[in-house]
Amino acid sequence: MNVMHAEAMFAGQDIYPTRLPRDERITPRKDPVIWSDWSDDAPISRDEARHYEDKGYLVRRDMFSPQEVRILIDASAEIRADASGIRAEDLVTEPGTDAVRTVFRLDDHSNIFARLARDARLADTARFLLGDDVYLHQSRLNYKPGFTGKEFYWHSDFETWHAEDGMPRMRAVSASVLLTDNSALNGPLMLIPGSHRHFIACQGETPDDNHKSSLKKQEIGVPSPEMLQKLAGQAGLDAATGPAGTVIFFECNTLHASNGNVTPFPRSNAFFVYNAVSNASQAPFAAPRPRPAFLAHRGGVQPLDIKSGRIA
Repeated sequence: MNVMHAEAMFAGQDIYPTRLPRDERITPRKDPVIWSDWSDDAPISRDEARHYEDKGYLVRRDMFSPQEVRILIDASAEIRADASGIRAEDLVTEPGTDAVRTVFRLDDHSNIFARLARDARLADTARFLLGDDVYLHQSRLNYKPGFTGKEFYWHSDFETWHAEDGMPRMRAVSASVLLTDNSALNGPLMLIPGSHRHFIACQGETPDDNHKSSLKKQEIGVPSPEMLQKLAGQAGLDAATGPAGTVIFFECNTLHASNGNVTPFPRSNAFFVYNAVSNASQAPFAAPRPRPAFLAHRGGVQPLDIKSGRIA
């Protein structure tokens, strides 16, 4: 679909209604997947662009030097070792324990990760995919400890961001920077390839303060088992794996999940959501009130000040 045509056709509309009172519904995507035309100076190759367009995600390795990866790993260890300076609302623990599960507003809690969020190798890729300047809708450190790390259930991020944050269009991309080796065994990101081409309008109205429970276990805004079985039966499942330093870009509407981690090997990643400046959040489309600011940037947005060069 032509980008200008898509923008004009759906301006001001809720084109992805969800949290329906009765049955869930599947509809074709109404937005482009890649909002820019590929050219020789694009930050990803033509084949990578095709893979992202077709599958809804892209795995890139060797974007950072071994020294940079070490710096990022050490910075994440420092945050987990002493969470006393982290605002209580930014910290999510594993269900039933005090083990750190997620630290939100990661770029607020670490100069190293603030620099990573603005690194040209990430942000320029996001700008190309979204065809616009970008800002951070959300940032976080995900930590899935060995033996006890719990699963993240199947969902589309866009469904939540649209319903509860007021993100109008599918014009956002997540960049997950692996801070540990992710194998097929220790709970890596799993995706249903091609699922980004359809929107699953989920059944069930959004309760007040839904985020307080959904951050530990998401039950509202998730597809039914029957829907997941249908989509996975058609396209299969992919696991996005790689050594520390690997970056996984995945489209905001791609269905994804991760298994619990019962191995001795922890799984950790820094997670940045880049949203197009033109796609800034409005009033929620299917929730009583917006989620708190630590989950979704609100108010005026400014394009990220993108940095080139090595992280040091």
